[in-house]
Amino acid sequence: MTYTQGIVLGVVQGVTEFLPVSSSGHLILVPYLLGWPDQGLAFDAVMHLGTLAALVAYFRAELRAIATSALGGPDPGGMRRLGLLLVAATVPGGLAGVLFDHLIEAHLRLPVVVALSTLTWALVMLAADRLARTRPAREAGERDVGWGQGLLVGCAQALALIPGTSRSGITMTAGLFGGLDRSTAARFAFLLGIPITAGAGGLKALHVLRHGMAAGDRGPLAAALLASFLAGWAAVWFLVGYLRRNSLVPFVIYRVALGLVLLALVLR
Repeated sequence: MTYTQGIVLGVVQGVTEFLPVSSSGHLILVPYLLGWPDQGLAFDAVMHLGTLAALVAYFRAELRAIATSALGGPDPGGMRRLGLLLVAATVPGGLAGVLFDHLIEAHLRLPVVVALSTLTWALVMLAADRLARTRPAREAGERDVGWGQGLLVGCAQALALIPGTSRSGITMTAGLFGGLDRSTAARFAFLLGIPITAGAGGLKALHVLRHGMAAGDRGPLAAALLASFLAGWAAVWFLVGYLRRNSLVPFVIYRVALGLVLLALVLR
């Protein structure tokens, strides 16, 4: 692993983790297209700690309010309920990760899987976005997400284990189907990503620490973490603002084009 590879992969992770285009898919495809060796799921998961730090930095006020209310302090605007909802909605994705992580790493980290998943979920996202257009424009805010809506998004999060799906994409899509506006769906999807990213990234980081890694990979991994943090914070800031006024159609178009190109490359 070189520093160039680490920085490129970090930027790819940071941007695609939050834009609805699949970070896992791009982290498989970029090395494939550039002729680099696959960096492995453990390296990918450790890089998620960089995007986790970006989420914590962006939502620091909300997280502080949730923690304060959970410890018996003031509960402005129902932050305690939001915290409980985030915990409950994390369970489906967490269970799926525990049960299927090794199966996915062994059998699904393939360009053809990424291509088909990218195309399939692009069409589902388009349907959800069209449905959102029929509802009155009103930004509710993540505090108003109902239990049914939140648990629907949490169940959808489990599907993000399939490479090419996009965790942010599938959770925002579920939120739109559940009746949320685009900006609220994005903010709730990002908040929901904090506990599961912390769990997955932390476990993989412990695995790396326990088994060690090549001395030459430590510097590139540190560069990747920093790059993923900076790129991730910028991507969250951009997308939340963008979706207040715009649709997901450009991302649908990108996913369809990418999926078709990948299919052509795989099947040639």
